[in-house]
Amino acid sequence: MQEINLPKFDYTDTLANVLEKEAQAILDLRDMLDNSVEDAIQLILSCEGKVVVTGIGKSGIIGRKIQATFSSTGTPSCYLHPSEGLHGDLGMVTSDDVVLAISNSGESDEVLRLLPSIETIGAKLIAITKNVFSTLAMKADVALCLGEFEEACPLGLAPTTSTTVTLALGDAIAIALLEARKFRPEDFALYHPNGSLGRKLLLKVDDIIFHTRKNPIVREGDKVKDALFAMTDQGLGAASIVNENDQLIGVLTDGDIRRAFALSMDVMNENVENLISAPSIVIERGALAAEALQLMEEKEITVLPIVDPYNKPVGMLHLHDLMKLGI
Repeated sequence: MQEINLPKFDYTDTLANVLEKEAQAILDLRDMLDNSVEDAIQLILSCEGKVVVTGIGKSGIIGRKIQATFSSTGTPSCYLHPSEGLHGDLGMVTSDDVVLAISNSGESDEVLRLLPSIETIGAKLIAITKNVFSTLAMKADVALCLGEFEEACPLGLAPTTSTTVTLALGDAIAIALLEARKFRPEDFALYHPNGSLGRKLLLKVDDIIFHTRKNPIVREGDKVKDALFAMTDQGLGAASIVNENDQLIGVLTDGDIRRAFALSMDVMNENVENLISAPSIVIERGALAAEALQLMEEKEITVLPIVDPYNKPVGMLHLHDLMKLGI
């Protein structure tokens, strides 16, 4: 096959130009912020329902991202596709809601056709548009103007600067709402339970042992060989030692056993409680998995018994269990 040699171009200037135009448009918007943004934020904060975001085309795509950011930062919201709204999905809008409609021109037909129904329903309307004199802006309770700018597209056709500025404004509003609601990392984790932050702030040691079912136990008076069988059966390098009341009196590790062999070859028939070399380090059930990890790192241990309020072992954590979960 004949090799085709395509001319090589340096696109650095093009990339820099696009970034500069979009960045400048955001800075210009920052400098023209007025009371309308405050009014929009207050309208959303006083909303007893949800924020319904709508927009068509690229504005709709940006609207979906804004809606997702609202939801994950404490502002209940949903996305309404204008075309679907005209065919029944307007039923999701109630009089307690605020509709956030996005249209660069302010004249998008699909969005404008929603307005009579939104008005009849009684929902409040916030518009994000470049044209403050557009139909959408004039019909809105609050109109947020994006200002004058050029699209970064050299043809002036592809939505580029306009979508970037809209997204930045949506992010800014979301963060202002977050601060107004005193949204905490714990709240963020609640809405992101499968993320690393969610696992750190929500996952408890009980959740881990529920799945691992690891809890090797031997009793006071049992022999070391019994402890080894328990460790092997559970796949852990340690076992909890309990008294006649099932309360923890110590932990025996495979390291303890190896060190004991240096003193005697008859370790296997030794009572397990005779090999306890240090006070037990434990964590109570109900504690966060992140707390367990911190404790294990501080004490430089790889296994950690979990005890109930009566000091009875209910499970045992291994450092690998926590690492696998990304704690």
